[in-house]
Amino acid sequence: MLTMADHADTCGHALMKIEHDGEVLSTWFVGIVALFVTCLITANIVAVKLVDIDGIVVPAGTVTLFPISYIIGDVLTEVYGYRRARQVIWLGFACNVVAVIAIYLTQILPAPAFWDGQQAYERILGYVPRLLLGSFIAYLIGEFANAFVLARMKVWTQGRWLWTRTIGSTIIGEGIDSVVFVSIAFAGTVSGHQLLRTMLTAWLVKTGYEALVTPITYLVVNFLKRTEGVDVFDTSTDFSPMRLN
Repeated sequence: MLTMADHADTCGHALMKIEHDGEVLSTWFVGIVALFVTCLITANIVAVKLVDIDGIVVPAGTVTLFPISYIIGDVLTEVYGYRRARQVIWLGFACNVVAVIAIYLTQILPAPAFWDGQQAYERILGYVPRLLLGSFIAYLIGEFANAFVLARMKVWTQGRWLWTRTIGSTIIGEGIDSVVFVSIAFAGTVSGHQLLRTMLTAWLVKTGYEALVTPITYLVVNFLKRTEGVDVFDTSTDFSPMRLN
C-alpha cells in the first residue's frame, strides 16, 4: 500500500515522497523516469524523419531525443543504482510496446470516407516489423549494457572520475545498440560498406552527444546526490536483466 509523506529539501521547499515496501521514491526520481519514458517513445516517433548533417544522413531521433534516454539512464544508474535502472529500462520497454500497439490499432480502424489522412498516418506512424524488432532488441541490449558498465566502473573507480563512466558506458551501450539495430533492420538490403557506415555514423553521433553534455550530467548527478542523500554502489548487486525486484 502506498503512503505519502512530505519532507523538506535542501532549499526548504516541500518535496513529496512515496513510500512503498519501506523504500522511498521521491518526486525527483519519478520525474526522471517520466522524462526517460517520454524521450524514448518520442524518439521512436520522430525517427521517421531523416536529417542531413553535412552530408551525413541519420534518423531525427538519433540527434534529438534518443541520446537523452542514455544520459538519463546514466543518471539513474549513477545515483540510484543498477537495480532501479533495470526497473526503469523494463518500464520504458513496456510503455513503448503500449504506444506501438495503440498506434497500430488506430491505423487499422476504419476511417470515414471524407478523411484523407489515412495514407499520411500510415506513412508517418506505420511501423515496418523488421525495423520495430530491431529497435526493441537493440534498446534492451544497449540499455542494459550501458547500465552494467557504468555500475561496475563506479565500483572500480570508487566513485571517482564520473566522466569516464558516463562516456565509457555510452561507448559500449550505444555501440551495441547501433550494431544490433542496423544489422537487424538493414542487413541484406544495403551493401556491407553502407551497413558499416550507418553503424559508425549513428554510434559517433550518439557518443559525441554524450560527451558534449557531460558538464550538464555532472550538475544533475551532483544535485540529485546532494538533494536525495543517495549514492548507490552496486558492490553485491545481481546484474541479471530479468530480475525486476
